[in-house]
Amino acid sequence: MITGLDHVGLAVDDPEAATRAYGLLLGAAPVSGRRFQLENMALEIAAGGAEPAFGLGFASPDFAETRRVLERRGVPAEGRDRDHGALLSLQATHGVAIALVEARPFAPPPPRADAPHALDHVVIHTPNPERAVALYGGRLGLDLRLDRANPQWGTRLLFFRCGGAVVEISADLKSPVSDGPDRITGLAWRVADPDAAQARLAAAGLDVSPVRAGRKPGTRVFTVRAGVPCAPALMLGGADT
Repeated sequence: MITGLDHVGLAVDDPEAATRAYGLLLGAAPVSGRRFQLENMALEIAAGGAEPAFGLGFASPDFAETRRVLERRGVPAEGRDRDHGALLSLQATHGVAIALVEARPFAPPPPRADAPHALDHVVIHTPNPERAVALYGGRLGLDLRLDRANPQWGTRLLFFRCGGAVVEISADLKSPVSDGPDRITGLAWRVADPDAAQARLAAAGLDVSPVRAGRKPGTRVFTVRAGVPCAPALMLGGADT
């Protein structure tokens, strides 16, 4: 079945500008075309519409068998992506663009203390958390590690482990459950030295927040508020990063 994230896809109206911006953010050059490789996944930039949009590419060591199982579980493929994988039905994935690809070896670039070395989590907002549990836990088979409602934040959070990263599902406790679409709302990156990363990006002219204590004990974070498509982006360092 699914063993991890192969890539996060980002479709934008100006892919060349987005590639330059993410090259600055990630402190690295693309390994090929517009694909940036990190420790636990890749970021792929492609041409899209006026509004930037994310998609997920899940990896499986047995593509054909996983595709067959997903079909039996009500998640059929509708087409092929450019890496010879399957594009899953948008109706079955509740509006989130998801591809299934064959797991492949990769060689991440040497890590830098002042730049992201891995994806920590991708955030998906849903108006129907039980539907999300059924999709990501039941049909896709990801490992549900946390299901917690926090009235202080007004949010219910679901954490699904996916290889070396987490798919975080967020639901608003104050909004009624609905059949509306899910949507990817952001990415959180792991950095070894948040202070050095914040200083580097600030010196490069990006709009970054001060470094602050994270919600998870032992972590320190800052936000890239503008300067890359789909900002804000969270940079996270400290415990287990």
